Amino acid sequence: MKIITENIKKTVAYLKREFNESEYLKAHENEKQYRYYHTIRVASIGQEIALAENLNEEALVIGCLLHDISYVKTFSSQEDIRNHGRIAAKIAREFLKTLTLDAGLVAEILYGIAIHVDDKADFEGERTKLALSISDCDNIDRFDAYRLYEGLLGSNLNTMSFDKQIEFVEKITTRLKELLNFDMATDTAKKLWRDKVNYQINFYERLRKQLGQSLLNY
Repeated sequence: MKIITENIKKTVAYLKREFNESEYLKAHENEKQYRYYHTIRVASIGQEIALAENLNEEALVIGCLLHDISYVKTFSSQEDIRNHGRIAAKIAREFLKTLTLDAGLVAEILYGIAIHVDDKADFEGERTKLALSISDCDNIDRFDAYRLYEGLLGSNLNTMSFDKQIEFVEKITTRLKELLNFDMATDTAKKLWRDKVNYQINFYERLRKQLGQSLLNY
């Protein structure tokens, strides 16, 4: 059974407040909507993994809820985006002081947030299952059905020539197959990851087959 503790309620309220007060997100409503719902989905995945793997559910959910809090800031460069995990950890550190969490769990949460983008932190920490699971949850959501839709929308597939459509679909399928065995911290995350990636592979293979049927073979 999933839990909703006072610490989780406070974190959700903090997340909403920061998103609503962010000048950057006020000016980018679509990004605000995506980032918020992405965060909630990541937290839901975190609950599922924590329950299956006997991790601290409250801590993993809170870590997932805070993993992208840095998007309330205005990023002026690609470097800022690459650093958004480390920036998020700095922001989250102050908020976490207001919760009733064990200091060891706070350290795991902060380290997990810091490394979730590129596996690097600007402070020492332990690569525990809980810390690594924040990144796993983020990646699992990024390869689910919504991101498939978002990727197709951004690719402008419908404007490509027929040959370019086939090239695009084949390239994506190859990349997905390479990612299928991407390492995860827990068996549950591995199962969820393979399910999401296989879903996308199946979609693109079916799309490639349909494109092939567009050719005149008789």
